[in-house]
Amino acid sequence: MDVGLKRELEEKVRAGERLTREDGVALYESDDLAWLGGLAHEVRTRKNGDVVHFNVNRHLNMTNVCTASCAYCSFQRKPGEKDAYTMRIEEAVKLAKAMEGENLTELHIVNGLHPNLPWRYYPRSLRELKAALPEVSLKAFTATEIHHFETISGLSASEILDELIDAGLESLTGGGAEIFDWEVRQHIVDHRTHWEDWSRIHRLAHEKGLKTPCTMLYGHIEEPRHRVDHVLRLRELQDETGGFQVFIPLRYQHDFVDVKDGKVRNRLQARTQMATGAEALKTFAVSRLLFDNVPHVKVFWVMHGVQTAQLALQHGADDMDGSVVEYKITHDADNYGTPNKLTREDLLDLIRDAGFRPVERNTRYEIIREYDGPDAARRESPQPMRV
Repeated sequence: MDVGLKRELEEKVRAGERLTREDGVALYESDDLAWLGGLAHEVRTRKNGDVVHFNVNRHLNMTNVCTASCAYCSFQRKPGEKDAYTMRIEEAVKLAKAMEGENLTELHIVNGLHPNLPWRYYPRSLRELKAALPEVSLKAFTATEIHHFETISGLSASEILDELIDAGLESLTGGGAEIFDWEVRQHIVDHRTHWEDWSRIHRLAHEKGLKTPCTMLYGHIEEPRHRVDHVLRLRELQDETGGFQVFIPLRYQHDFVDVKDGKVRNRLQARTQMATGAEALKTFAVSRLLFDNVPHVKVFWVMHGVQTAQLALQHGADDMDGSVVEYKITHDADNYGTPNKLTREDLLDLIRDAGFRPVERNTRYEIIREYDGPDAARRESPQPMRV
């Protein structure tokens, strides 16, 4: 990058001036990851100090049966396939209750778009989960699922959200976003929910008082300009509603597990390479710099690996996703070494080892407990980059 442009971008960031589309593309073109990470670290420190947030959650995927066949997805199954499943609500409650003793604070629920399950299954599942775990927040359903519920119920998204909120819903999930630009999206997505409906549903959720996450699936066939466009669309919606709490870059995965049974469900992998660690860190840094109106950037360690997740905390991220028991959507694809579960103590150790102070939060980013950071008196104790 030209020295003059680098200085200009530094001055804009430090003055709190909003970066443009052109600025975002220029940042992706920089090969100076240390400079880029340092600049993003300044911003995350200004917003969140030396804190890394985490929560203790459990992911529930109540069915993997799905009408869609998205090109990147290894999770979906068609009705009648050997390993297709749909949980009875009682089964989902039993799985959730199994973590009750670990002071669980959130259930994260995402499903396939099941062609035959009735609409009433979904609010009933929330009511029964909430009755069983009244202190646990229910973070459930993508905008794609809400759009699907419109089709199977005949209700509007507004009516659907009202009923789900009454059943205990506290937040939507951020999925279904992938990459919004149609140039890319038409090749990777096989469902009807694109930017117009995704943004419509999150806007409605925000109007009803819900705070939601937003996501971006990166590292497949998209280019940096598509990532910039994706973030700027979300930034504009955030200007309007203020309802996004956190932005989560999600690293696209190749399909390593399903090849064992001869089924490669990921139709992109023959022409793609997964993002390298350096590319992941650049994506976190540029996202933090562009997304000036969202308070948090989360690294989902399941999709990045534990060590890259720790490094992301030095490149703009201030949140490390929680205990994540049995995250099937990714583990049905990658098998590249991330565990199914990290305990609270595991997360505390990882955050301290990266040089930060752990803070446990709930779904609304309210602080549950603050913990001691690394021991500054120990010479070998890790410390975050100086700002």
